[in-house]
Amino acid sequence: MQSRPTWIRVLEIVAVVTLLAALGMVFFYAPMERVMGQVQRVFYFHVASNWIGMLSFAIAALTGIAYLISRKEKWDRLQVAAVELGLAFSIMGIISGSIWARPIWNTWWTWDPRLVSVTIMVLVYFAYLMLRQGIEDPERRARFAAVYAVLGFLSVPLTFFSIRLFRTIHPQVIGKSGPGAQGTFDMTPEMVHTLIFSVVTYTILYVVLLWHRNRLEGLRREIERRKARLESLH
Repeated sequence: MQSRPTWIRVLEIVAVVTLLAALGMVFFYAPMERVMGQVQRVFYFHVASNWIGMLSFAIAALTGIAYLISRKEKWDRLQVAAVELGLAFSIMGIISGSIWARPIWNTWWTWDPRLVSVTIMVLVYFAYLMLRQGIEDPERRARFAAVYAVLGFLSVPLTFFSIRLFRTIHPQVIGKSGPGAQGTFDMTPEMVHTLIFSVVTYTILYVVLLWHRNRLEGLRREIERRKARLESLH
């Protein structure tokens, strides 16, 4: 069994410390937004979760390209880990966004371009997992999954730019929001600091989770190979 390298042990400690610090900044350092009140604090978790989701899908696309070039299994393992974590963080983003939307938009969900595009993105990557389940041959599964991960990444920039391409009520974090956006606010320096720190914290946490998920995938495949060898002896 692969032991944890020193840098992962250090990052685990850093992730815990910075996560606690981020929580403290969200609730005690960043001021309460005058119009939205306490619910605005979910913004820091919402943005960070969506950032990690998109970053993870980008890593999946890059590992897909790496696999198609090298045909090395390590890239396929990392790709699966990235997609699963990307889905987890994207769903966290959707849930946190709904918590924010209920008091601001007076509804848990609305078919806004940003919400539709992020839903499509999540469904695209759920389909990726279903594709893997439907192909038994490991090499063929890895090849098809790599191509799908590269093509599926097209849904990520569509989601990111949806609030710039279409009329939307979703506020824009980077740049000026459109005239129809609801829940927009000007960030104070403390809010900016808290947002940046939260994004950095989530990124550190993601690196740790990605390493562990990749390790588990490697162990799972090794168990499958040993099981297949034992079955072939009988």
